[in-house]
Amino acid sequence: MGLRAKDGRRTLWVVLALAWPTMLEQLLQVAAQYVDSAMVGRLGAAATASVGATVTINWMVGSTLSALGIGFLAYIAREYGAGRFENASRAVAQSVSAALIAGLGFTALTLGLSGQIPGWMNAAQDIRETASRYFFIIYTPMLLRAATVIFGTVLRASGDSRTPMKVNLLVNGVNVVLNYLLIYETRDVTLLGLTVRMPGAGLGVIGAAIGTAAGFAVGGVAMTLALWRHPRISPKGQSLKPDWTIMKPCLKVALPAALQRFGTSFGYVAFASVINSLGTVATAAHSIANTAESAFYIPAYGIQTAAATLSGNAGGMRDQKYMKAITRTLLILEPTLMAVSGATLFILAPRMMAMFTPDQQVIRLGSTVLRMVAVTEPLYGIAVVLEGIFMGVGDTMYAFVCNIVGMWGLRVLGTVVLVHGFGLGLTAAWGAMIAHNILLCALFAIHYKNGKWNPILSGEKF
Repeated sequence: MGLRAKDGRRTLWVVLALAWPTMLEQLLQVAAQYVDSAMVGRLGAAATASVGATVTINWMVGSTLSALGIGFLAYIAREYGAGRFENASRAVAQSVSAALIAGLGFTALTLGLSGQIPGWMNAAQDIRETASRYFFIIYTPMLLRAATVIFGTVLRASGDSRTPMKVNLLVNGVNVVLNYLLIYETRDVTLLGLTVRMPGAGLGVIGAAIGTAAGFAVGGVAMTLALWRHPRISPKGQSLKPDWTIMKPCLKVALPAALQRFGTSFGYVAFASVINSLGTVATAAHSIANTAESAFYIPAYGIQTAAATLSGNAGGMRDQKYMKAITRTLLILEPTLMAVSGATLFILAPRMMAMFTPDQQVIRLGSTVLRMVAVTEPLYGIAVVLEGIFMGVGDTMYAFVCNIVGMWGLRVLGTVVLVHGFGLGLTAAWGAMIAHNILLCALFAIHYKNGKWNPILSGEKF
């Protein structure tokens, strides 16, 4: 019993050592997003809606890039666990090719469609031009953004979660500083009793877009340099030509994950499109509530990164005892953290909304939906960490099926029926979203319990 307790403590510290830099990284990202949203929110509901109208497209692109990284994460984590470091470096070189192809492809797609997307999202007519310009600017450095996402995932797969944290701190710093200088007109600012003249470009929403784009560009350069200088997995000297002995197993994991992320993100687009049809107040409340709750998902996604890396390591080592210790620790830690997070969100919901907008209608509506989702945070946390465990061992097909069915069969269809069929509003739409999250928790728990995801127990090649 004493040995198991000691092993349990050691496993907990391993999980936390991997998770805390990712949590801090996400906290910094959310803090920057909060500042960004608050700055734009002070310009009024129309400005907030201009930024929020295309935010789900942003999620779709970002999550699809992340999914490509998952294939490399599973492969590299496995090779690390087995001690095959040369194979890991070869996989990193292949990730560079993937980043180039994905970055250039998404650049052409997003910039080419920037004029049509706000209309497709049912954005109000008076904000479509601004929303389109905002979207075009933030996607101009798409290649460098792809490098930030994919190379950051690769570094985490090797157990280095601190470097991506530092790079994203730089990204956020650039974004916030430029926002402060570009969004507002020149004005007087009082701090600690001192009043200084603060220069400003007065570009409004466009200034926010430039700040975001500049942050992405700086992050892409910094993450690429960090990867090239890495002492163990640098792609220097490795061939960037497609190597199908590596690409095939990576794509076997990445493609279902990419299809899942794309399919569910497209579902978010459809979901948001229905909400946008409810008017500017509902669009602003939905956008701000999404921003506000993002801080409370930090424990979930921080632990998910550790879950993916460590389950991949355990699979590579073929060590079932280690796999069991990891998963048990994760499934105790994650719901506990998310219960605290959910309780905090429930209490602070009105204050969180008020940080981003002075509009009382938006605050009241957003507070209601935030409190609804806060109650189910622990269940959502279980779903997130189980998905991370499955991703780490390369089992992405089951999550793909569950997410697509839940997103389109429950969230999107349910929202359409509730909003357009029964004439209900934003709270009903968020109710459908919550039902989707609960369904995922149940389906993932069943899959975890039957053990078919585990390559050690199933005897599958991994």
